Amino acid sequence: MNLVVQGAEVDSLALRTLASLTAASSIVQITPSAFRLVDAEAHDEIGALCARARLDWTWVPAGRRLSDFGLFVTDMDSTLINIECIDEIADLQGLKGEVAAITEAAMRGEIDFRESLTRRVALLAGLRVEALAEVYEERLALNPGAERLMRGLKAAGIHTVLVSGGFTYFTERLKVRLGFDEAWANELEVADGRLTGRVSGAVIDAAAKAAHLVRARQTLGLRAEQTIAAGDGANDIPMLNAAGFGVAFRAKPVLREVADCRLDHSGLDGILNVLS
Repeated sequence: MNLVVQGAEVDSLALRTLASLTAASSIVQITPSAFRLVDAEAHDEIGALCARARLDWTWVPAGRRLSDFGLFVTDMDSTLINIECIDEIADLQGLKGEVAAITEAAMRGEIDFRESLTRRVALLAGLRVEALAEVYEERLALNPGAERLMRGLKAAGIHTVLVSGGFTYFTERLKVRLGFDEAWANELEVADGRLTGRVSGAVIDAAAKAAHLVRARQTLGLRAEQTIAAGDGANDIPMLNAAGFGVAFRAKPVLREVADCRLDHSGLDGILNVLS
């Protein structure tokens, strides 16, 4: 088994200590900030050492590469992008604190997502639809490594899907911007240029996210182990469980527990380093 370690910076002493601790046969540089410890062995102190050095660490079977996969599915809010869109929309109503508290509870798995979505969207009633553009243009940014990740996935011929419990206004724009093959999200209902406080059509919740992954996988004729999923909260657990390789990006503890790879210090392109 190989151990991939990476971070914003990799201290050489910490790297050598990890190699010694795991009895690795060699250290292979992947990028300036990512390294593979070849034939490493598990050790109880790996987690603590990496935490002190601000390093992400992932076990990868020898020979497992990005070319083994054919599908990538990712969450949007706080995974692909740096904000929870609904919280920022609510801020324009002076209700960010109230909405963000519900969002946080849902992401920790403390309340049902559908219930949380209904409660939060209801608070947006009456907001002018132009506010969505304001959030997209002035508040939304891609998380570090997103563009490099997408370039790498497309170069490898991997089908990419953006699936979100957020809103189509944002997913459709990001689909075009980053070249996703598909995008799925909730549609905010609008009447007379203002949000009604409701969503239209089927709700994209945790089960729907996983269902879209399975549907895309079956359409492409892939096995479960040929899929990658990335997310940050409880709403992503079924999707990661349905994938062959689950990535928790800056994630809540409840999602970290089910992930194969946890990225707390690296960018999203850390996925490419792990599977290089």
